[in-house]
Amino acid sequence: MTVGSYETNLNGDGLRIGVVQARFNEDICHGLLSACLAELKRLGVEDEDILHVTVPGALEVPLVLQKMAESQQFDALIALGAVIRGETYHFELVSNESGAGITRIGLDYGIPIANAILTTETDEQAEVRMEVKGADAARVAVEMANLTIALEELSQDQGDDE
Repeated sequence: MTVGSYETNLNGDGLRIGVVQARFNEDICHGLLSACLAELKRLGVEDEDILHVTVPGALEVPLVLQKMAESQQFDALIALGAVIRGETYHFELVSNESGAGITRIGLDYGIPIANAILTTETDEQAEVRMEVKGADAARVAVEMANLTIALEELSQDQGDDE
């Protein structure tokens, strides 16, 4: 028996990527965005193939991701933001609801979404993670866009054989 495999593809050439960035915890979010855009460019995604929009906070991110997914203009989406624990239950609410919304949109619309909304205990933890997580989100979006496209092509090829 021969097992097929798919090699990881981080070539962003020709991919269209939507980026939704929360503005709350602005310095962290700018760091995430800067690292993400630099990595997208390094992977070959052209500036004109990236749409970047901002929203007030992490809870608003899923709605804009949903609108982008509905447009069918993107191969992958990226969510950027930072939720830093405070003294109230609000941290759990925002973290859980934004994460659940992002996951649901990806599954409902069949589009890869790289979730780079940091959830940390302190500002310092977020600062340490922002560059790594921003760049990682770009790689995840490109890799998953290419994998999704390849699987869709495989499915179409299977249909042609019948």
